[in-house]
Amino acid sequence: MTFIRADGRAPDALRPITIETGVSKFAEGSARITFGDTVVLCLATVEDKVPRFLEGKDRGWITAEYAMLPRATPERSQRESIAGRPGGRTFEIQRLVGRALRTAIDLKVLGPRSVTVDCEVIQADGGTRTAAITGGWVALAHALRKVAPTAVKRNVAAVSAGLVKGQLLLDLPYAEDSIADADVNVVATSEGELVEVQGTAEGRPFTRAEFDGVLDLALAGIARLIEAQKAALR
Repeated sequence: MTFIRADGRAPDALRPITIETGVSKFAEGSARITFGDTVVLCLATVEDKVPRFLEGKDRGWITAEYAMLPRATPERSQRESIAGRPGGRTFEIQRLVGRALRTAIDLKVLGPRSVTVDCEVIQADGGTRTAAITGGWVALAHALRKVAPTAVKRNVAAVSAGLVKGQLLLDLPYAEDSIADADVNVVATSEGELVEVQGTAEGRPFTRAEFDGVLDLALAGIARLIEAQKAALR
């Protein structure tokens, strides 16, 4: 039986994607990205300093922070600042975003500068980490156009794909992600190189052939996301 998606999309279709740049008055680079009903604001801050472990090495650094507004979800969640520290999921995602964005940049060309990309989830309906990476790259490239444009070596974007009711689907919203047999987040470059793959068998183990299908689907989606990134910066 064919799984009918609630939004009527084809199995290999992305949710509607929009990327706006220059959405912040003060940040050196900014982007607001939507993956369907998931909305993430990405703000890039450039500073003429580096972490202590890079002092004197004439190279820069890229890092990221990730947070979710309390009412980004159907029920209000407590602010992590009130809880005293970010949760494990938050640490995991912001480290992922930082690692992904660093693969896009020649840190030697960047020079002794740091860029912090803050990713704030305004509304969450699945795929917040993939939206943060995809929008975070746009904010980062937007910030470096004036200070170090040649430091940007490649695009990086991310998307989810998985198996739902036995069917391969691209870019899962929460309603699909929550019932998926397998859910895989894929991060890749504009050169088709993999940066990170995070996959979990939720309902049942999946085969190598199924994994290859998920990966092919995700890479095709990432190619389309990279075109959207380029269009946003034109």
